[in-house]
Amino acid sequence: MAGRAARLPSWPAFVLGLHSHLLYTSLGWRVHKPNLSVSGWTCHDDCKYECMWVTVDMYLQYGHRVPQFHGKWPFSRFLFFQEPASALASFLNGLASLMMLCRYRTSVPASSPMYHTCVAFAWVSLNAWFWSTVFHTRDTDLTEKMDYFCASTVILHSVYLCCVRTVGLQYPAVARAFRAFLLLLLTTHVSYLSLVHFDYGYNLAANVAFGLVNVVWWLTWCLRNHRRLPHVRKCVVVVLLLQGLSLLELLDFPPFFWVLDAHAIWHISTIPVHILFFSFLEDDSLYLLKESEAKFKLA
Repeated sequence: MAGRAARLPSWPAFVLGLHSHLLYTSLGWRVHKPNLSVSGWTCHDDCKYECMWVTVDMYLQYGHRVPQFHGKWPFSRFLFFQEPASALASFLNGLASLMMLCRYRTSVPASSPMYHTCVAFAWVSLNAWFWSTVFHTRDTDLTEKMDYFCASTVILHSVYLCCVRTVGLQYPAVARAFRAFLLLLLTTHVSYLSLVHFDYGYNLAANVAFGLVNVVWWLTWCLRNHRRLPHVRKCVVVVLLLQGLSLLELLDFPPFFWVLDAHAIWHISTIPVHILFFSFLEDDSLYLLKESEAKFKLA
């Protein structure tokens, strides 16, 4: 096996050789593959993609496992979509969020105490799924960072949403101060990753920490109020499902049919979860509106 491995050319060598051979035809490449050039692909990028598959075929031919490239599995490109299953799943998550936002704004009056906070959360989620779709369509340094930063923003906004629901309605000053703290935290997080060092391990640890605060806070409030507010059970299901489904990210296997990997399966599985969470926000906002109107009448 060691002798076979020694005979395998390296992926960078493939790229360098093929790119040198095709460099003079880059103008022709744009003509023959306009869909790729329009979406930001270059002749060199396409060379790397083609060389990746040559390398994969040779590894499999010599009995080796499927290799990873820059820490990622090889995916079969569809049109100009670099990771078609994850891109489609991200788009569907965004579409589900948009539909639930429209439903929320239709069914919940703007006078509801949580209305503006919930609408803002929906827009933050939509922005995150937009960048997730872009990133899985075309993986670049910019799209990767935007995907990661927007994901952190969603988690922190969910923490803020929980703060407003559990504390901020009674003590608005506390919610405003906590919002300022979260904005400072997010700014520091993004600045470090952008200006100092883009550390994948730190980013993962930070998001896990943000997520744990989010989970513990929401679950604590839900367990205290689930008997008095039946719709809170939806939130419990959402929190537990998101934590359970996140375990899919721990799986690491080559994509089925070179398209469907654990990350794509995770994105697909979160679509109904987001619908259920927005359904909870709708029910809870209507309850709060009814409660505030009742207090106003008593006053």
